[in-house]
Amino acid sequence: MPNTHKCYNPHMPELPEVENLRMGLEKAILGQKVLKVEVRKPKLVSGNGTLRKASTKKAKDFEQGIKGEKFIAVERRAKNLIFKLSRDKIIIAHLKMTGQFVYKPKSGKQILGGLASPRLVVGGHPIQISESTLPNKHSHIIFTLQNGMLYYNDTRMFGYVLYYPSTQAFEKENHFDEYGKEPLDKTFTVKYFIEALKNKNSKIKTVLLNQDIVTGVGNIYADESLFESGILPTRSASSLNKKEIEKLRKAIIRIMKRAIKVGGSSVATYRLVDNSQGNYAREHKVYGKAGKNCTKCSKPLEKILIQTRTTIFCPNCQK
Repeated sequence: MPNTHKCYNPHMPELPEVENLRMGLEKAILGQKVLKVEVRKPKLVSGNGTLRKASTKKAKDFEQGIKGEKFIAVERRAKNLIFKLSRDKIIIAHLKMTGQFVYKPKSGKQILGGLASPRLVVGGHPIQISESTLPNKHSHIIFTLQNGMLYYNDTRMFGYVLYYPSTQAFEKENHFDEYGKEPLDKTFTVKYFIEALKNKNSKIKTVLLNQDIVTGVGNIYADESLFESGILPTRSASSLNKKEIEKLRKAIIRIMKRAIKVGGSSVATYRLVDNSQGNYAREHKVYGKAGKNCTKCSKPLEKILIQTRTTIFCPNCQK
């Protein structure tokens, strides 16, 4: 029976979801040679801003630049996927709210983590797909590999897939300069976090979402971390004392590690690379639970908007 999905309300994958996608794609495509690339929508490879314009030249450079190269690494920075290819070439991809990678092996079943998974290896937002309908109208970049096909699908083209002919060209653009520390990196220390927050007068939820202090924390994990550490999302970041900052840092790290381990959070619009759903949604204490009783005090959780983002919290347990 065809494996089909529909895309509903957009949800941007956060660090745990992207890390699981990275691990799955690494198993699926590492070592494979790119035989051909077809860029159907030049806009997706022409930049990463909302005002980007389609460039036929960039599309041709993309197609010709990676033909014949091998995937030698799949890495991640914040919510970006980094595909490293032979001869020092790099591809950066961000799914944003509507992107999806689909790997279709030539034959048999793709092995992920020692387990035989469904024939289609899907990671990202569940655009309606099946083996018989690939490529489809949303398949905007198509990679023909030695042992299969890799499709980048995107219903609304919010995402991007950028090509760099060398590490030097990539570094020259300073693509990741705006990002803060990775939450699971040893450089994300208490000292760093205290220093980074001391002059931030914005709401702590806003600061966490902005990515310039700690990366990969989106709406889900910001709410969950603030709840676990007992901090109101409306508090100004600079008002947090050392003990509160230490608790928040520990909560972010613990929750991120746990979410990665169980496959991230699958809400209405996100799937893992083996087409399964992440299990961390079952462990949510506040996200998506407005009006339900707090797991700590049994009082109703409340909902507000911060930076147009739905924010759920317990007014009794969070101070």
